[in-house]
Amino acid sequence: MNDKYELIIIGGGPAGLTAGIYAAMARLKTLLIEKMTLGGRILFASKVENFPGFPDGISGGELAELMYKQATKFGLEIHYAGVEEIKYREKRNVVKTGDGSFEASSIILAGGCEHTELGVPGEGEFIGKGVSYCATCDANFFQERVVAVVGGGNAAVSEALYLTNFASRVILIHRRNELRASPILQERLLADPKITVIWDSVVKKVQGQKFLEELELGNVKTGKITRLKVAGVFVAIGFKPNTDYLRDILELDKLGQVVTNTLLATSQPGIYAAGDIRSNSGRQAIIAAGDGAASAIFANNFLRGL
Repeated sequence: MNDKYELIIIGGGPAGLTAGIYAAMARLKTLLIEKMTLGGRILFASKVENFPGFPDGISGGELAELMYKQATKFGLEIHYAGVEEIKYREKRNVVKTGDGSFEASSIILAGGCEHTELGVPGEGEFIGKGVSYCATCDANFFQERVVAVVGGGNAAVSEALYLTNFASRVILIHRRNELRASPILQERLLADPKITVIWDSVVKKVQGQKFLEELELGNVKTGKITRLKVAGVFVAIGFKPNTDYLRDILELDKLGQVVTNTLLATSQPGIYAAGDIRSNSGRQAIIAAGDGAASAIFANNFLRGL
């Protein structure tokens, strides 16, 4: 593997893989660096039904595999390693990983965001089996079932309202006695007959056999432990963008996401951001894919001096 490229893409989710397809088709010498498994968070979606071209739906794993095959078909190189640092040196960006350094004139940041997890026993075991971090992705699997949402901000309340289109009952679990969501969202939530709120409580444990069956809750004021029978739980307590290594070189917003302009360009010339890692992203696979395509086009224009 050569250590010098025209373009390096950091992240192998829908944004990174789509950027790889477009860059490889443009015959740019391109390397995609991914620290874990190609596909990103979409791998946790057992069925994706809102991605164009798949009217019967497709699993997240299958969609990622198809993107991978398409990108590598056109010559995209892939290297598995965690990125530790980016430095600018004589019109070249040096990307340092745990497995060596690579140089490129342009970079696309597509590392995405990690959902903030509850960090309780059983959570990891039941991901895709009742534990979800995306109502838009998985709500359809809970038709006429009882589900819970954890959180109290705009994301959690929006998830709860969306789930009422599918679930028979939605229970919002919040650790405080008041919500942080915008007033209009609070009004809609509290007025919806299908939604119940459990205040001053946190999830202590996720339990079940093959699939999630119940949550163990703890009241933060009294310490009382209760159990709640649900078919699913949607965790919406925040996101953490994968940008710790970028804080000293790029402008980030208050949430730590990369600030871009309309061309997806960052504050550093030649570096672009696509998908969930950028500020104001819609956090949908199709939006990330669109960002990936656009960022590759803009990076190509930059490299050609346009």
